Amino acid sequence: MRGGWLHTGDVAREDDEGFWTIVDRKKDMIVSGGFNVFPREIEDVLTGHADVSAAAVIGVPDDKWGEAVKAVVVARPGATIDPEALIALVKEHKGPVYAPKSVDVVEALPLTPVGKADKVALRERYWAGQDRRVH
Repeated sequence: MRGGWLHTGDVAREDDEGFWTIVDRKKDMIVSGGFNVFPREIEDVLTGHADVSAAAVIGVPDDKWGEAVKAVVVARPGATIDPEALIALVKEHKGPVYAPKSVDVVEALPLTPVGKADKVALRERYWAGQDRRVH
């Protein structure tokens, strides 16, 4: 508790009626070209696709944008993933800022002990050896 507020690390938005919706975790936010991009919103679009069983979205180093949006997805059994189609799907639903610059298809996502995608482990694959991290 600081200043009467419980600081959880969650980012939320308030709608016109005063209702709050949790958008994502602050530590997972991607800053790309000066825009704040919330991975959860992209993951929701990706996992809505019939061929995707799981998705995690992270920021990866990018010389032009600081961080680029990268999607890491797992295909459903027997499905084939078309990365360009997934990028177009996100662009259609969320706009070009949220569209991943690249999509990696993997057999499985690394998981935390509670079964959530381990974004720290995912980011480490792409940030290893970097002098600084945007976050």
